[in-house]
Amino acid sequence: MDWFTDLDPVIQALLATLFTWFVTACGAAMVFIFKSIKKNILNGMLGFAAGVMIAASFWSLLAPAIEMAEEADMISWLPPVVGFLAGGAFLWLIDIILPHLHGGSQEQEPEGMKTSWQRSLLLVLAITLHNIPEGLAVGVAFGAAAANLPSASLAGAIALAIGIGLQNFPEGAAVSVPLRREGLSRMKSFVYGQASGIVEPIAGVLGAVAVISMKSILPYALSFAAGAMIYVVVEELIPEAQQEKHHSNVGTIGAMVGFAVMMMLDVALG
Repeated sequence: MDWFTDLDPVIQALLATLFTWFVTACGAAMVFIFKSIKKNILNGMLGFAAGVMIAASFWSLLAPAIEMAEEADMISWLPPVVGFLAGGAFLWLIDIILPHLHGGSQEQEPEGMKTSWQRSLLLVLAITLHNIPEGLAVGVAFGAAAANLPSASLAGAIALAIGIGLQNFPEGAAVSVPLRREGLSRMKSFVYGQASGIVEPIAGVLGAVAVISMKSILPYALSFAAGAMIYVVVEELIPEAQQEKHHSNVGTIGAMVGFAVMMMLDVALG
């Protein structure tokens, strides 16, 4: 791994988010094997994604942000609170503006601004919305590691990228399989599914550049990414994982497992 540690942190963030994008594509490739996924299996996968994101938000983002604020002689709770709420507000505004349709929704009316876009495009945009904070979180983590602060390590950033990659697999499948049910070909479903992850490298590079250029915003940036991810978890992942009343415990178990896996990765590697 010496070759990776010697790279510029922006390149590290790019490679890490290209990895998370690749895992999204692997999940989207499930459409070549399955035309549909049993609801209880999908619930477990979405719950797992939610658990990973919740754990990553604290262990990889909020905890280091609190430590950084203390080291910088700031009010320890202020930057994390401000950044966290700002991240949630940012996703809320995008949720209002960007037309999208949740994959598990039975409603025909899309959320966001009114549009005549096809249902398939709206489904893709819903997952694309998720991937913005995920890519941002990875990029900010690598940028923070470059600042040589005790509370942010390269190993921790790598652990975050691995965790985000793991939960991107079910998200890729959650795009491509519903598109296949909508009548699209397997290839088109795959292409659209993997394309939903293209924002991760973009957001990752932007996040890394921002925190490297302005180290003073690090606690805010880490907390911002955490707030954006928690918004996605509460707004969509958990509600979708709990839609099947007879198997709602599957989503809950998935969330517990996802949280444990991400916590293990962060503690073991970070």
